[in-house]
Amino acid sequence: MTEISLPNAGFFRRLAALFYDGLMVIAIEMIAAGLLIAILQALEAMGWLAISPYVDISDLLTNHPLWSPVFSLYLLSVWAYFFVFFWTRAGQTLGMRAWKLQVRQLDNSPITVRQALIRFTTSLFGLANIMALVDPKKRGWHDWLAKTQVVVLPKAR
Repeated sequence: MTEISLPNAGFFRRLAALFYDGLMVIAIEMIAAGLLIAILQALEAMGWLAISPYVDISDLLTNHPLWSPVFSLYLLSVWAYFFVFFWTRAGQTLGMRAWKLQVRQLDNSPITVRQALIRFTTSLFGLANIMALVDPKKRGWHDWLAKTQVVVLPKAR
């Protein structure tokens, strides 16, 4: 059986999927932050966590010299996990699924965790996709570095 070659995704389709995924990531980040704030609030109420001289938990998480970077790293980890999880499981985030896109290795096999992390860390918040406007293979900077491609899946019949 011969495998059908699928077209590579262009910039605007990638951008649309990124917009959808951005909305999902914002919602997930809000839940993750809210969960942490609720846990810390409970610990403070039980007397197990002292937050003075900070006004509240939010002030502690944004201004404390230790808690602030840990909180930022936590949120970054949640964000990275979202993309790595979906890219390595199905090759698609929810936004990519809506726009019929899939990320694959150059040999059409699923991408690895390492490739997903390379794509995530070099995506420059989606700006790496601009390269798809000028690259003959329509690959973003992060695809080039991770040795991946984003293809357009055929419509379901």
